[in-house]
Amino acid sequence: MNKTTTDFRQLKIDREDMLALTRRMTVKRTSITRIAGAYMDPDGFIDGTFNTRFLKLSDPDKAKNLEIAKTIPFAETNRNLRRYVIPEVSRGRESMYQLLMGARTSGLENDALLDIFYEMLAERYRADQEYGVFLFHDRYDIPAKAADHVRLGESEQMFEYLICAVCPVTGDYEPGEPECGFLFPAYAQGGALINCIDIYQADEKRPHGELEELLLGNGSTSFF
Repeated sequence: MNKTTTDFRQLKIDREDMLALTRRMTVKRTSITRIAGAYMDPDGFIDGTFNTRFLKLSDPDKAKNLEIAKTIPFAETNRNLRRYVIPEVSRGRESMYQLLMGARTSGLENDALLDIFYEMLAERYRADQEYGVFLFHDRYDIPAKAADHVRLGESEQMFEYLICAVCPVTGDYEPGEPECGFLFPAYAQGGALINCIDIYQADEKRPHGELEELLLGNGSTSFF
């Protein structure tokens, strides 16, 4: 079901950076603004999509979806969650990189871009059962800290990012544990690594290499 991963340039992830994000992923503290997604059958046919403000969800639904989102940054760093530099050739016009940048800038409110993303993923993704693609948009206010790392209170900047989780679904589209996903852009030392992406694989021995190839590409990926 899975392909062998391609050898792309990798960077180390600092576990504390990921914990800074996941600490906020509770019903009371979350800053996630929106959740969107699609449901696919094993052949890549899109059964349906959704897109809503996160705050409109009930508390139980918020908690369930936060667990899905949290799986990606909370994964074991540099093993299940790995950081890749997106090659310059794959960041040009009409690339997947530009599509993700557009989805991030729009706060997941551009359904046309999202539909293209779902279609491109469905064309490549290898699955033996129905699955769901869950996208989250978050704006994290980065706490200002003094030189001794004591928190000062007022934030100095904001980290705006996307989380994607691909999960098997059963019954009435009930999601299971994410099989793979990503965090874009990567986060390090209080800011965005705009040309990097953190890719999650639940089984690092049998990864979904097709997801890495879609995200990192070879410069040929186009959404027009």
